[in-house]
Parts: sequence; structure tokens; C-alpha cells
Amino acid sequence: MRLLGIDLGTGSVKLVTLDADGIERAVASEPYALSSPQPGWAEIAPDVWWHALVRAAARLPAGEREQVAAIGFSGQMHGVVLIDAAGQPVRPAMLWPDARAVREADAENWPDNGSSIAGSPVAGLPVAGLPVAPNPVAPGMAGPLLRWLAAHEPHALQAARWAVQPKDWLRVALGGEIAADPSDACATALATPDGTWDTALIDTLGLPVDRFAPVHASSARCGVLDAKAAAALGLPAGVPLATGAADTACAALGSGLVAAGDALLTTGSGGQIVVLADVLPPALRGLHRYRTAAGGGYYTMAAMQNVGLALEAVRGWLGYPRWADAYDDAFAQPASERLCFLPYLTGERSPWMNPDARGGWLGLGLGDTRGAMMRAAFEGVAFALRAGLDAIRDANRADPVTALRLAGGGSVDPRWRQLLADALGASLDAVDCPNAATRGAALLAGVAIGHWREDALRTLAPAASPVAAPRDDRALAARHARFIDLYARTDAWFTTGV
Repeated sequence: MRLLGIDLGTGSVKLVTLDADGIERAVASEPYALSSPQPGWAEIAPDVWWHALVRAAARLPAGEREQVAAIGFSGQMHGVVLIDAAGQPVRPAMLWPDARAVREADAENWPDNGSSIAGSPVAGLPVAGLPVAPNPVAPGMAGPLLRWLAAHEPHALQAARWAVQPKDWLRVALGGEIAADPSDACATALATPDGTWDTALIDTLGLPVDRFAPVHASSARCGVLDAKAAAALGLPAGVPLATGAADTACAALGSGLVAAGDALLTTGSGGQIVVLADVLPPALRGLHRYRTAAGGGYYTMAAMQNVGLALEAVRGWLGYPRWADAYDDAFAQPASERLCFLPYLTGERSPWMNPDARGGWLGLGLGDTRGAMMRAAFEGVAFALRAGLDAIRDANRADPVTALRLAGGGSVDPRWRQLLADALGASLDAVDCPNAATRGAALLAGVAIGHWREDALRTLAPAASPVAAPRDDRALAARHARFIDLYARTDAWFTTGV
């Protein structure tokens, strides 16, 4: 028996098969490119997703495909796919990087929770007469995008029977039922924190309530693979399909997070810190509160935009041909006590929620080398991650996060891992699971057919090895305090300088 997980990502689709013991047996992927017909737009024709899936499936060994007993789904969060009653797209899918709905997502037109965190200004106070959104609202979420469509492409909204998330479109294309799941629904800015549609908010915003699909549990059976899709993919017809979940929720599940307090740091171009909770976490500005893929719980997420993205830019600016050279030079000597780097090259989400923030070095002296500048960049990124983690800690001061699972390709060098542990004040355990979201989707498939129980998934957690423990570094703590002070002093300057 094999359980197939499909992760419909932003730039590629990935497939993983697990055996009956939860061991990964095969993996395949296929890339694709987004379309930007106008500046700031991010779209893709769903047919591109379908053809990529067919090519990726063909790369799985035939012996793996013929054993598939159930399929689960993971998908990029946010965005929206408009489909007609037959499940056919009525326009290209609009994706999370899309920025056309900035006005529709603005706090004056769409309030966030109005809360505040230490060291940042209160923003997004509720507008009179409007319900309060349970999470920060971004332009690429389904809610703002649907408001934009209602204003600029009303014919598309009228032609659509359903407005679904990317992974839900894929499940329907394979023969599955029309449905949403709580983890994706609560990330649309149109649902309550528990993942049910907020019909009062939807009505107030002038959107058609009947376009939103019934919400099913992520691990529920949600149709079967039809004969046409089975033939195209080389899979057995009639196998059950699980509803599936958002990629962050699937990645948390696939990485072994199943109990309240479990925490994960993922580093790539950006960085995410996810902490599970049994009950709805309190609302804090700059943090997201979403539903988990299994167990009926929640997670708090801090999302930082500038991790590998900022470090890669600095490496290029400083002329290091290889990452090994950048690491060696940066950690060859003690850090400068004066030099500070803000990494916010593309603005920032958690915790500042300032799209106008920018980066740079302050405190440069004639004696500072490029190694000192590279070291300051590493520290600046670590401090930015710490700002997100501290916002999460503020939400639960009685039980602050002291340990994190660590995943992502940008977190391998032991010196960088140690700096992260020191800056975050948390021990790090590296997860041996390069395909966490896809694995999480396959686990949901196993639950859907009764092969596993949700409350027993902890036994399938991938191995995690201790890689760094925090040290008491007073000099680093002082530099962190300077970093926070520097951002606080420049926050308004960035915004007024636009």
C-alpha cells in the first residue's frame, strides 16, 4: 500500500509516496512559472498546474503508482481560483504574491485586529460598521482579491459558481467534491478563526456568500479519483481523496508537530515560525492564527519575508562567489559591536506589518571589512526572526517557546545554526524531512481511509537531531537591543519617505 501526497506549490508541484509505516518511498516534482500580465499581478492558468501534475506523476515508478490507496493534498495558501458549476476555471488563478488588491486590503477599507505588540505602533483600528478581521489582511488573500474582482471583473465573479483555494481546485480536477478545509478557509480573510465562513463579514463586504464551498475536515474523505484523471496519472481509479490542507499546516504535520507548544522554524527565501495550540491563541498585531491540518487545534504563525532573500542579496553585493566563503569570512572574527544591519529589503510582515520598511547597514567604520558586514547581515536576519518569535512569546508568556524544530535549505551551516539558537534564545533540532508539506498531505490521506488515527500521528514524526543550544552571550544580547532600537527609530521614516 502507498499513500500519495500532492503539494501544489507556488513554483512547482511535488508528489511523495509513503508506505504503510509512513516511510517515504518515492518523490517527483515538476516546476512551472507564474504569469504577470501587469506589474504586481501574479496569475497562472490552472491547466498549467494540471499538465505539471501529469508530468510529475509520470516520474514516479509505476510500481509505486499502482499501489496508491488514497491521495491527500497540500497547497499554497491564499489566492483564489474561480470555477464554474462543472469545475472549469472562468479566468486564470490569482495567487498570493498578487498585489493588485492593495487598496481592498488596506486597514481603512478592511480592518485588522487592531491589537499591538511591544515596540510597534498600533495600526488597522476597526472601521465603524465593519466586523473585525481575525488576522492581518494581505492583498494576495482571497478576500481582497474577490473584492477587486467584484469591482473590476464583475463578469468573472458572476460566471463563477465557486471561489476555491488552489489545492481545492486540484482535488476537484481529480474527481473530488467541492469543498474547503479550515486551515485554508481561515487564511482567506473571510472566515472566523475556527475556519468557518464569516457570512456577516462576507455580506458586509458585498461578496456573494453562495460562492464559498462547504468546509470539511482536512482529513475527511472528499470524493474519489475519477477514471479520466486516473488514466492521465497512471493511478488506480476510485481511490479515496482527502480534503487536504494549507501547505504551512501540512508542513507542520509532516515535520512532526502534533501537540500544543510544538514549534517549527522554517528558513528559505523567507522564514516562518509556527507554534501549535489547543485553543485559539490571542490576537496580536503582526501574527496569524490559523487551524492545524489534524487534531482540531490551531497554530500561531510569524511570517518574515527577508531571510535567505536578504542574505543572498548581501552575498552578491559583497562579492562572495560561494556561500562557504561568506560563512568563513563572517565567522572568522568577533562581530563588530557598532555595526547593525536591517534586513527588510522587501518590507516586512511579522511583527512590524510595514511593507515600506527597507534595509541597510548603520555603524560602518573605515576599519570594517566585508566579513564584518556579512556577519552583521547574518545577525540582522537572526534578530528579525527573533522579533517574530518574541511576538509569539508575548501571546503566551506563561509558556514561552524555548525549543524549535528546524527545517529549510537555508539552515545547514553549524555556525549559522548556533547564531540562530543564541539570537532566538531557543534550542534547535533539525528535522530530517525535506518534503514536509507533501508528507503531511500523504498522512492526511492515510487518516482519511482509517489507516492512521489523528491522535496517533506523533508516532510517525520524522527524526529530529539536536544541532544547537542557546548560549548566554551578553554582547549578542546588547546588539539585539540595538537592532530593535534602530528599527523603532526608522519605522516612521521609512513610511513617510515613500
